[in-house]
Amino acid sequence: MKVLGQIVPRVEIALLLILVLCWQTAALCQEARLTDIIVTNTRDDLLLYLKVEGAFNEKMETAIQSGVPTTFTFLIDLNRVRPLWPDKRIAALRETHSVVYDTLKKEYTIVRSWDSAGSVTTQSFAEARRLMSEIDSLKIVPLQKLAKGAQYQIKTKAELSKLKLPFYLHYALFFISFWDFRTDWYTIDFVF
Repeated sequence: MKVLGQIVPRVEIALLLILVLCWQTAALCQEARLTDIIVTNTRDDLLLYLKVEGAFNEKMETAIQSGVPTTFTFLIDLNRVRPLWPDKRIAALRETHSVVYDTLKKEYTIVRSWDSAGSVTTQSFAEARRLMSEIDSLKIVPLQKLAKGAQYQIKTKAELSKLKLPFYLHYALFFISFWDFRTDWYTIDFVF
């Protein structure tokens, strides 16, 4: 009888340990996702708008404010959907948003590869986070490349680019692995 009494507490402890580990993992892994995805057009171009939510967590904010450069990569594919044939790729874009915090000037510099304005500088972390997390008026293709009445599909995804550090810094900045993110692919179908 004593043997059974020793097994039950061990099972309870093991289950409690598993529960705590699962809870901590869920708290550290945050779900980044794309929201507010809009495909529209001007007189000349097909445009894309989107936002990334859940990309910033406490460890990432600490790393950025310590001066660690951070880059988000947006992958965008535009395909013409053709029944009974493989889809035809019209455009494949890879756009980046980068932020660097200057600890002496206490300002963030954001560079968005698709934005013709060049870099944007701000002292507000909230503004830097907003600029990093959204794409507005990204030109996908000129409308003349699209056929009227044809079906198209835009697939998009966002991810944090892998940070390459010198070997010795991997030990000092061990927390960087906690702020990796990658969204799922999001698909929008439309007829032009």
